[in-house]
Amino acid sequence: MTLEERGGFDRAFVARLASVPLLLALWQAVCSLGLANPLLFPAPATVLRALVDYVVAGDGLADLAASLVRVTVGYVAGASLGVLAGLYTGSRPVISGLLSPALQILRPIPPIAFVPVVIVWFGLTEWGKWFLVFWGVFFAVWLATHMGVQRVNENLVRAALSLGERGDWLLWRVQLPAAAPTIAVGLRTAVSIAFYTLVAAELAGAYAGIAYRMEITQQNMQIGYTMAGLVMLGVVSATADKLFEWGAARIVHWSP
Repeated sequence: MTLEERGGFDRAFVARLASVPLLLALWQAVCSLGLANPLLFPAPATVLRALVDYVVAGDGLADLAASLVRVTVGYVAGASLGVLAGLYTGSRPVISGLLSPALQILRPIPPIAFVPVVIVWFGLTEWGKWFLVFWGVFFAVWLATHMGVQRVNENLVRAALSLGERGDWLLWRVQLPAAAPTIAVGLRTAVSIAFYTLVAAELAGAYAGIAYRMEITQQNMQIGYTMAGLVMLGVVSATADKLFEWGAARIVHWSP
């Protein structure tokens, strides 16, 4: 504990409290001083009014629900398969030799690069949007799980072997819990990846969703509503990240 914290003053806490107000003040100053075109860069109050109108009188709640369903389906599928694949490529040399080179080639391909192909494969259906979110999430989770399993303390594995643990029992009862903190980091990173992949998915063709609405309002030069969508997307993504952090701290309670 620092001297400031012992004395009842935590400068880091004050800085966190001041961060968003300072950002809003800077934003307002830029608009008030006429440094930006108000049509293209509206003031915070204008964006706030647009956000309230979007949620209360517009399609904000319906768009939010559509986006959350896409993120949830893609995230759950990508995370589940990513953990499963990472556990076996990290613990089984033969499976790693078979799958890891191909996955390492595919991993750097950004989800947005698949948009033209996804439209051909799935049209404008929800399957294409789920696939894009899945693609972004899978590789982040797979790599974290693969590395986490491979970095499990060898002494722990030897001790488990000496006690008779073998095969899948060793993997699920010893290696998985030991790698869980690293896997949790990958899963948390994938939460953010799911949301920015969602933007690409909805811009690829949708009839509802936050990013879809942002594109429509941008085409109509309703930039206040476009930025309101940005704010909503940021708030929802940050909330999901904090909820995951809160849950992971309680589930993986042995994490350092």
